[in-house]
Amino acid sequence: MSKKTLIVIGNGMVGHHFLEQLVATPAAADFDIKVFGEEKLLAYDRVHLSEYFGGSTHADLAMGTADWYAENNIDLRLGEQVTGIDRDNQTITTPMGEYSYDELVLATGSYPFVPPIKGNEHPHCLVYRTLEDLDSIRASADGAKTGVVVGGGLLGLEAANALKTLGLDAHVVEFAPRLMPVQLDSDGGALLKHKIEELGVQVHTEKATTEIIEGEDARLRMNFSDDSHLETDLIVFSAGIRPQDALARSSDLAMGERGGIVINDQCTTSDPHIHAIGECALWSEKIFGLVAPGYTMARTLASVLNGDEEAAFTGADMSTKLKLLGVDVGSIGDAHAQTPGSRNIRFNDEQAGHYRRMVISEDGKTLLGAILVGDNSHYDTLLQYALNGIELPEQPETLIVPESQGGAPALGPDALPETASICSCHNVSKGDICGVIDAGCSDLGSVKAETKASTGCGGCAALLKNVVDNELEKRGVEVSKDICEHFPYSRQDLFNIVKVNGIRTFRTLIREHGKGHGCDICKPAVGSILATCWNEHILATDHVPLQDTNDTFMANMQKNGTYSIVPRIPGGEITPDKLIVLGEVAKEYNLYTKITGGQRVDLFGATLSELPEIWEKLIAAGFETGHAYGKSLRTVKSCVGNTWCRYGVQDSVGMAITLENRYKGLRAPHKVKMAVSGCTRECAEAQSKDFGVIATENGWNLYVCGNGGMRPRHGDLFATDLSDEELIRTIDRVVMFYVRTADRLQRTSVWMENLEGGLDYLKQVVLEDSLGICDELEQHMADLVDTYQCEWKTAVEDPEKRKRFREFVNAPEKKDPVQEWTTERDQRRPLLEGEPA
Repeated sequence: MSKKTLIVIGNGMVGHHFLEQLVATPAAADFDIKVFGEEKLLAYDRVHLSEYFGGSTHADLAMGTADWYAENNIDLRLGEQVTGIDRDNQTITTPMGEYSYDELVLATGSYPFVPPIKGNEHPHCLVYRTLEDLDSIRASADGAKTGVVVGGGLLGLEAANALKTLGLDAHVVEFAPRLMPVQLDSDGGALLKHKIEELGVQVHTEKATTEIIEGEDARLRMNFSDDSHLETDLIVFSAGIRPQDALARSSDLAMGERGGIVINDQCTTSDPHIHAIGECALWSEKIFGLVAPGYTMARTLASVLNGDEEAAFTGADMSTKLKLLGVDVGSIGDAHAQTPGSRNIRFNDEQAGHYRRMVISEDGKTLLGAILVGDNSHYDTLLQYALNGIELPEQPETLIVPESQGGAPALGPDALPETASICSCHNVSKGDICGVIDAGCSDLGSVKAETKASTGCGGCAALLKNVVDNELEKRGVEVSKDICEHFPYSRQDLFNIVKVNGIRTFRTLIREHGKGHGCDICKPAVGSILATCWNEHILATDHVPLQDTNDTFMANMQKNGTYSIVPRIPGGEITPDKLIVLGEVAKEYNLYTKITGGQRVDLFGATLSELPEIWEKLIAAGFETGHAYGKSLRTVKSCVGNTWCRYGVQDSVGMAITLENRYKGLRAPHKVKMAVSGCTRECAEAQSKDFGVIATENGWNLYVCGNGGMRPRHGDLFATDLSDEELIRTIDRVVMFYVRTADRLQRTSVWMENLEGGLDYLKQVVLEDSLGICDELEQHMADLVDTYQCEWKTAVEDPEKRKRFREFVNAPEKKDPVQEWTTERDQRRPLLEGEPA
């Protein structure tokens, strides 16, 4: 029997997913399959488009390979645009010829909507949709200082992040009163706006652009209906999408009033031989602008063509979990409480920057929707309640308040029913995961390969790992220690790979030894490894995307959104002149001042734009960064030693200064603290530090792997009566062995407890050189010491790096108006929640 011909128009994510589903069915053998793509590039991941500016290539983002199409006998025709459909003769036309079909699938996607604003045809007015668009934006950004995104929705904020990545001062102009109006309410939108502005992107809401003309100080000027204006060098329109339905419209298929190809539950159009899936399709008067519903349509149509008479598209979950410019945002179900009789429960902590809203049914038993801004840790639990109809607890508010205020713990994997949806993109349930584990999958990677869970938008990655780990452990399987799904290696393995192969960027590492695009687990861990190995500046272009918030701004963000400044004061020793400088700076910027337990001075309350100004003054006075923001050496505390103390037997201050200057800036799996006491009275509390040194009549005793905190641990005596040189050499070796072999976020105490052989083994490695690596450890430390740089000094001297600290580009003197202050004990401090101004 001769084969029928199936033609697919469109090679985007949904079109590609449809082909993956179809070739897995027996029906694939019945068709000769042809695919026409308007772009010249193979289908790629548009969800992670912004990573193109972070160094990812088309190959990194590609959904498949040309070989895959060839292996599945699919005739792939890229760069060949379909120009017409003849329904009577069942043919399509391209510039290359005419092709017959028996079944036709339209997966033409959508195009970006550009508002009809006078002047929008200017060469520096662009859109954000394809890699070609991104190339145009990159070219336009060359020589530009400012960029504006029109549209404050999901894609608009992604585009703003892309402009920031290109080094531009980014603005977002939104017509609605708030950002992400589809997903967020007014409180959530206001908090998101505040957080994004703190990160240096200026947001202008309720702005209607009336025209775009030549600018005076920049290439363009946007005039608004309220007679205000904004000058910029380029404009990116991201004001929504419209279904790409021109072909269907010209062939007289049934269309929606506002566009979109009308389809039924089987994803078939008004022509029984033409089908439509994805963003070009209109189902039940709805256009779905997310990838998950498109994937569901693709699976449905593949089943229909395979003869499944019960296959039907019945709608899709539009819940969204995102990290926009580093800010958590979540939206679930009926987030705007449109269900009759629905009720709301809200938790709003303005100090911490967390907003949560639950929409529950009238009887209080069912979660209908939710909004989260600032903290997505509750998302997975709330989503499972909403998707699976799990009855809410008697006091549902416990699901969104902090545990310290009576909040309920997260919903564990065992509490989820077998039908619980884990990955909505690929319609994978907990039962599906259990099934593939029972069939032989024994790790996260094989579960993902078998089910494709977490390979869509990736929002379910954490929940999937929890479910997989839980099910494997219940079956007695040892759970993988891989750092995350993107690297089949532990942190120690990655360190060795980076060091041995001389790898200097995350991009190279994941391309050669990992997969995907990375996540919030592996990126900071690799950033730390790269810093430890090569000592390059953490704000270098390749390394910035790897840093968490504190490292990104080289300061600890406080509860009210301001930052603290902690200069290094080695050994706690400081001259009167330097003390005066600290006082003068604190007075000039009205900073709250506090002496810390680590014998230095914290200055609280600086705004983002003030950070480089303040550090410039401190550096001129001889200060360096104290690395209070990093997983690195914090302080080396000391007593006054034998110079002043009647009981001191060694110069503890001198040794503390030597150690602090030697190990400052060293990135580690966790923070590291040290202390030096001048005698056994232990005034510096050295035994509670990661590395504690106590003077003896004959030299120094070294204690290792102690810590304070929630689980205090005294350090273990490691070596006695060491000379100065022996002490430093021994600490060099222990520190470098720890840095190389510990897991991410593992303190020295836990690291040693997990070493097979514990303290005795560590002594053998370090004191007896049982592994023969001590020379290498010492040389590595020497290299780090020789290449040390004060990160803040480098930053303030580099105009490009200083741009990251601007808050109001057009008014650099303007301060953040959101902060509210009061005075207490003669110092300024932020107002507490509920406290009157």
